[in-house]
Amino acid sequence: MTEQRTDPPGAHRAPATDMSLLGIYLNDHLAGATAGTARIRYLLRSCRGTALADALTPVAAEIAEDRASLLHIMRRLDVPVRRYKVYAGRAAEQMSRLKSNGSLVRRSPLSTLWELEAMGLGVEGKTAGWQTLRDLAATDARLDARQLDDLVARARRQRATLEELRRAQVQVAFRET
Repeated sequence: MTEQRTDPPGAHRAPATDMSLLGIYLNDHLAGATAGTARIRYLLRSCRGTALADALTPVAAEIAEDRASLLHIMRRLDVPVRRYKVYAGRAAEQMSRLKSNGSLVRRSPLSTLWELEAMGLGVEGKTAGWQTLRDLAATDARLDARQLDDLVARARRQRATLEELRRAQVQVAFRET
């Protein structure tokens, strides 16, 4: 005998999360997180020994931690990692290094400006991803609302730091030598 569930009249159940679409969404964010982690590490190596590297080091550590947090959340939600998307994220980051920067033999200040802008955009996307998960936490007990609030706040701080560094780099990139 099949038991049929009946809700009281007027009661509204939250719709179930479409896990197949959420899986695609989270794997796309994982690809972005993979690219972002590689990009900021490359930027740190490129500006080693400078004040910029000193300012970026804690942001880079947090970005790597955020990627690990995303993987943890995916495991909690039973969302499998799609390796091909991770590899695509790595490949896209490496291909972006081939972008012309006005200098063939040495690193151009324009490269640093572009990378800071790209990192800022990536963090904006990450913030939106955390906020999406935060919204879903209202109906999915597997998501920790407090953790997601902390991740959103941290991403906003990262974005502010990257914007400050980007604005300083504008002066470096376009100053005549």
